[in-house]
Amino acid sequence: MSWVLVALGAWAVGWWVNSRLAASPLARTQGGKLAVPVIFGLTILILWEGLVRGLNVSPVILPPPSAVAVRFADSLPILWGDFVQTAVKGALSGYLIGCAAAFATAIVIDRSPFLQRGLLPVGNFVAALPIVGIAPIMVMWFGFDWQSKAAVVVVMVFFPMLVNTIAGLKASDAMQRDLMATYSASYTQTLLKLRLPAAMPFVFNGLKIASTLALIGAIVAEFFGSPTLGMGFRINASIGQLALDMIWAEIVVAAIAGSAFYGLVAMIEKRVTFWHPSQRT
Repeated sequence: MSWVLVALGAWAVGWWVNSRLAASPLARTQGGKLAVPVIFGLTILILWEGLVRGLNVSPVILPPPSAVAVRFADSLPILWGDFVQTAVKGALSGYLIGCAAAFATAIVIDRSPFLQRGLLPVGNFVAALPIVGIAPIMVMWFGFDWQSKAAVVVVMVFFPMLVNTIAGLKASDAMQRDLMATYSASYTQTLLKLRLPAAMPFVFNGLKIASTLALIGAIVAEFFGSPTLGMGFRINASIGQLALDMIWAEIVVAAIAGSAFYGLVAMIEKRVTFWHPSQRT
């Protein structure tokens, strides 16, 4: 039971340190904001390691973090190839195509009341389609390589980006638009100088939502057909081999990639929408 006692002791110490740190003035500094989640994450890992070893949990059910770390270190070339296939070729390309298409479509819809009433309900219908139904169709249409995964990602990210962009284009109030009209501003001038800047918080909200959906969509799509490469393929193959440590290693890669991608979008958002109240911390 020594492992269990160590785990519970580490949890108690981590909880005490984090509670004191969160209540101190250091919590408002950059170092404090980083330290709290880091300490919490390390505490979870120690607790996981101690309980799995102390309770003799089978690695087939739940491997300890140390075993996952060893598999991660031993499989770096495989994990890197899977990352490039899924995250870069499938998720990133689909993300860029889907978000760009949704942004352009939102501009077109904004100019046409007919499209606002006709296209948005269709988009809502497409967004409600289950990914397990879309993925096999895309694989049949675009083949087993990354192109079909990118197509699934395009379908998944298109509607959230479209809805947020349309909402953002309506964010400027009537008085501001009337002021632009008094200056004899054209639609393009009003769009570029007033409505798009006001829409940026909504646009970045759609980009952040899409950033999480893109990687999920690409991984799930690989379950329905993929070359011998990719995160989804590796997870699916490891299930049959009962290689739980490899599955967790792929989950770690996906978590790091998704968090980094989301953080990059959030960092760009902070630079672009520095004037918005949500960025004044």
